[in-house]
Amino acid sequence: MPGKKTIFLSSISLFLGFIYFSYLVAKEKFTQLDFDITVKFQDNLSSRFDYPFSALSVLGSAEITTLIWIIIFLFILLIKRYWLTAATLFSFFASVIIEVYGKVAVFHPGPPFFMFKGVIDYNFPSHYVHTEYSYPSGHMTRTAFLIAFIFTYLYLKGSGIFRIFVQISLIGLLVAMFVSRIYLGEHWVSDVIGGLLLGGSLGLFTTLTLPLKPKEVIRDEILSEAKLGG
Repeated sequence: MPGKKTIFLSSISLFLGFIYFSYLVAKEKFTQLDFDITVKFQDNLSSRFDYPFSALSVLGSAEITTLIWIIIFLFILLIKRYWLTAATLFSFFASVIIEVYGKVAVFHPGPPFFMFKGVIDYNFPSHYVHTEYSYPSGHMTRTAFLIAFIFTYLYLKGSGIFRIFVQISLIGLLVAMFVSRIYLGEHWVSDVIGGLLLGGSLGLFTTLTLPLKPKEVIRDEILSEAKLGG
């Protein structure tokens, strides 16, 4: 089973991938692909998805994801008493800052209004905040961060069938959020990929501060020795 070194390398790889992918987006390498994929999603998926996918827009909003972050933060700080992990959880807001900067600095206009298919009008303050461009997706950035952290936390600290069930559910939610951003015409596929890379990288990075149980430390040492020996 992969240890913390693998998680670290995965985190760095995702972040470097985000930087390079952002460069390609800024060079407008995906303009036609973005449009074609959105058209295919909207033509081939049933309108029955309008409401559940719109509900994901509410779930992935800045207000709801921040509330989920607060719950995780309090759990880590007050119940688990993982002080360092609680501190590094603030990288969630670093991902938000990078996301907002991207929407200002990277020339990448979002989908036109006629492609928008959302059916839930939620009156959260963030709903009225508009940036000039659309890269990367904030919904995907925040969701990927939270799911990457929870998934890896369960991998390192959990056990049993329940852990596997939750992890599979988290992957399903991540895929649904990915598809919904494109289908609803809220973001291009390149926006969503950028958010996935950014949020996933920092979410994984945060889990590196989780203290390991003795057997997990031994496992990491064995893996390291095996790699050196190979």
